[in-house]
Amino acid sequence: MTARAPSRRRPAASPAGQADLFAPPPPDVARAASTATPLPATLPDVADDLWERLSRSRFRARFHLDAKDRAYLQRQGLRSVSEHAADFIATRLAPAHPHKDGRQTPWRGHPVFVAQHATGTCCRGCIEKWHGFAKGHELQQAQRDYILAVIRGWLLREDPGTHE
Repeated sequence: MTARAPSRRRPAASPAGQADLFAPPPPDVARAASTATPLPATLPDVADDLWERLSRSRFRARFHLDAKDRAYLQRQGLRSVSEHAADFIATRLAPAHPHKDGRQTPWRGHPVFVAQHATGTCCRGCIEKWHGFAKGHELQQAQRDYILAVIRGWLLREDPGTHE
């Protein structure tokens, strides 16, 4: 049996110019991600009316952790997952004009991604709509801490037995 020669065809173009979600981030984003974002000592309170408004949204209310995400959260602990969330916020949401804004948060694969969609913290447009932080301006540290508090609050509501 003879081996096939490597294909010389170009890779298929993405449909309608859609960004490749699995492409490596640009060098400046990758460099920023390599430095871990420290967790704040205290987080701001999240108003109860936010949870009420999110529960009335059919789209937001349909998100829940699956067994795999719950196991990951239990295995890693809330502190570790919160550190991941802080990194995602710093690299994917905090810049004034994030790379691939509106498409930067995958639908699944990490408990934080699910929490971001459930809480309207997945992109700058949703953050503006649900939390009132204007697009086009870098998120201040207090705003980042608030977003982290929202994500942590949702994770604790979703899996109350989670350990620190």
